[in-house]
Amino acid sequence: MALVISSLFCTSALIISIIFMKTLYYDCFAGISGDMNLAAMLDLGVPAGFLLSELQKLPVDGYKIDIKKELKMGIAGTKVDVITSQNIRQPASNGLSLSIDTKGNSGKNHKKNHITIQQHSHRSYSDIKKLIENSALSSDVKQTSISIFEKVAVAEAKIHNKTVGSVHFHEVGAVDSIVDIVGAAICYHYLKPDEVLCSTIELGGGFVKCAHGMFPVPAPATAEILRNIPVKLGRVQSETTTPTGAAILATLVGTFTDTPRLSIAKTAYGIGHRDLEIPNVLRVHLSETANTENTEAAIILECNIDDMPPEHYDYLIDKLLDEGAHDVFLTPIVMKKSRPATKLSVLCGLTDKAVFEQILFNESTTLGIRSYEVTKRMLGRRVITVDTLYGKIDVKVALLGEHEIKYKPEYEQCKTAAKKYNIPLRLVIDEVVKHINKEE
Repeated sequence: MALVISSLFCTSALIISIIFMKTLYYDCFAGISGDMNLAAMLDLGVPAGFLLSELQKLPVDGYKIDIKKELKMGIAGTKVDVITSQNIRQPASNGLSLSIDTKGNSGKNHKKNHITIQQHSHRSYSDIKKLIENSALSSDVKQTSISIFEKVAVAEAKIHNKTVGSVHFHEVGAVDSIVDIVGAAICYHYLKPDEVLCSTIELGGGFVKCAHGMFPVPAPATAEILRNIPVKLGRVQSETTTPTGAAILATLVGTFTDTPRLSIAKTAYGIGHRDLEIPNVLRVHLSETANTENTEAAIILECNIDDMPPEHYDYLIDKLLDEGAHDVFLTPIVMKKSRPATKLSVLCGLTDKAVFEQILFNESTTLGIRSYEVTKRMLGRRVITVDTLYGKIDVKVALLGEHEIKYKPEYEQCKTAAKKYNIPLRLVIDEVVKHINKEE
């Protein structure tokens, strides 16, 4: 058998694939709205024609998108106006859908035959979800769009003491906001960033007119959507972050930080519609770098436990990891009166603190939790594929700067190969190491 395998794999090759990280960084020094986000994405390089053609897959008509270059306090960027009509259509078999003739950036009209009825002033979350699900958009765009709308629906449900399905949107149910949110999802999946970062979000100040009257900034929905997310107030006496903009960030952003490490490839500006004391623009940076090293802020949650059955830790650790904890670990300790105990530590993202505190209180016997911010410095990595006697095996290579300092074969692939050829696992690993050394 060994001789046959050798003849089949007489030529070995090392296939190297360096992973490049694409990072999108929202610099929200003047807040964010749905149209500013759409403008920034177009300014960043999303083709207007692509966006318009994708939006036509949504059964929504009665609008046109005006895209133009403009200056705001001397800063050049892109401005977007979603101009709506007052018609919607109701096809016989497709549930709720909105009706319009959409005029693209090219100036050509895309006409469709629709039955028009009077436009609803309010739409429920269930209506909008059905509208998106019945569209011809890709599954990824549908899922992201619905997730953004869900952020608003959950916030509105809490504010008005309703169920999520029965929430009726006001401003966010309008055609322009539907276009803003679905457009945000289309642009996100076009760019395909590996990570999305955001600065502390400026909310503004003063009062804003909502469907139920005047409210101090932030609007109730904005405040609820941005719970546990870093914000600041008062830079200007005007609303700078809308519920739509807040929901986009709350859905797409993985880490909020004012000190990102970027190698900026391009900067874009989405021009807002107001004249403020500061430039009313959304600035977005696109960073494309080889993934050689990464530093980010995180939170460690800790609690000392001396009265929980040991077998319960297995369930708790799995639950924490399933919810997205970066790491979970146990440390034996000795507490007062020489009581043996266990220190449970959870490493998580800055915005996930409340989620994991809730799990710890619900699933463990602890009565209190400590927390503190830490900085994670992670080695960069790339993946190489080694063509061995036992098949192709991926190897993770750790990088310090540009230098390879360690590597590790993928365990599951090695285990599969060992089972397939009925040989010890160490022989597969030794074969991988031999090929790596040969290439060096």
